[in-house]
Amino acid sequence: MTSTTTSQQELFRFLEDRFACAQSCTECARACALRASLADPDGPSDQERVRRKGIMCAEVCDATCRVLSEQSHQDEAALRAQVEWCREVCLECAHAFDAHPGAEDSAKSCRDCARACTEFLATLAA
Repeated sequence: MTSTTTSQQELFRFLEDRFACAQSCTECARACALRASLADPDGPSDQERVRRKGIMCAEVCDATCRVLSEQSHQDEAALRAQVEWCREVCLECAHAFDAHPGAEDSAKSCRDCARACTEFLATLAA
């Protein structure tokens, strides 16, 4: 009976972390898309680089959220790769946003998403 309880607790934690990661991905995608839309595509090359990073981060977060939201059984290795990719892109984007005044909230959303991805990956390893 104890192993069943432990299995259920692990399943609940897995689902909670998966939902938290998907929710963070959605929030990050929204923040990055907004930040990218505020940047002038014809502005200085650094501003265009940050705009492109924001767009890429939004797209990766959106794709990760969709993968996490699917009900079908997924290949754990593919799921892990998607979440790890999302984490890396979010950290890169947060770093790019750090250099731009007014982008603090977007950088925070990226870091929050990367942290949620890390926590979800720890659940997968358990």
